[in-house]
Amino acid sequence: MSNCIVLDGKKVAHDSSQFIREKSLKLYKKFNRKPSLAAIIVGNDPASHTYVSMKEKSCKDHEIITKTYKLSDDSSTEDVVDLINNLNLDESVDGILLQHPVPKHIDEFQCFNTIDISKDVDGVTTLGFGNMFMNQNSFKSCTPYGIMRLLEAYNVKLEGLNALVIGRSQILGKPMAGMLLNENATVTIAHSKTRNLNELISQSDLVVAAVGIPKFISANQLKSDSILIDAGYHPNEKCGDVDLSGIESIVSAYTPVPGGVGPMTINTLILNTVSSMEAKFNV
Repeated sequence: MSNCIVLDGKKVAHDSSQFIREKSLKLYKKFNRKPSLAAIIVGNDPASHTYVSMKEKSCKDHEIITKTYKLSDDSSTEDVVDLINNLNLDESVDGILLQHPVPKHIDEFQCFNTIDISKDVDGVTTLGFGNMFMNQNSFKSCTPYGIMRLLEAYNVKLEGLNALVIGRSQILGKPMAGMLLNENATVTIAHSKTRNLNELISQSDLVVAAVGIPKFISANQLKSDSILIDAGYHPNEKCGDVDLSGIESIVSAYTPVPGGVGPMTINTLILNTVSSMEAKFNV
């Protein structure tokens, strides 16, 4: 399709950066401190350390204070919970990020749910998820909310669309489905074990691929003129969850990999952190 739109997350994130930076500086001028994000990383997962470094740089670029707490691989669930509780009580901290994944012996669910909902800028708590799903005020999970912001930036109308979310993770697939449903899309959730997946893909107006498997879907499975959001990224293969070969001749809009969903995720975390400080001071 000659008029296929590339949903450029890198550009949208860049365009919103000045707005976020100005909000940060306004808060600093009024309250004599900048918004603050505390990041916790447990263990030595190289990808996690890379992601946290990227988030630290983005915080600095947006006039946000960031402090990273690095816990050893043999830390216990109680160690992480105690640190989160201390950060909950720290009035100078506006947002708390626990980098996923944590070592397998740690109860990630318990750790997430220890985060005070007013500081849950990554949208990982059960209460925050429930509030989002019920269309109540909450900090939304950063990747799906970043996708929603990207679609809004390109004036994609979701009402009435048949939307398919492939993936059911707590921080991507499930909240993505809820956000689309709240915008009046008709939503189906599928996953790698869905039996009629190819049929569902071919019938969907909007597909969000978040299954975590490289090139799990091929472009020719998609419905003509549909919209594709590829939320996967696999650095070793340098690809997403969709084989994008020939994509522009099939869909009406799609996210590139890289440069689509990824930049919006970090940008949304930064926005949520600033919004948390604003809420604290009723700005």
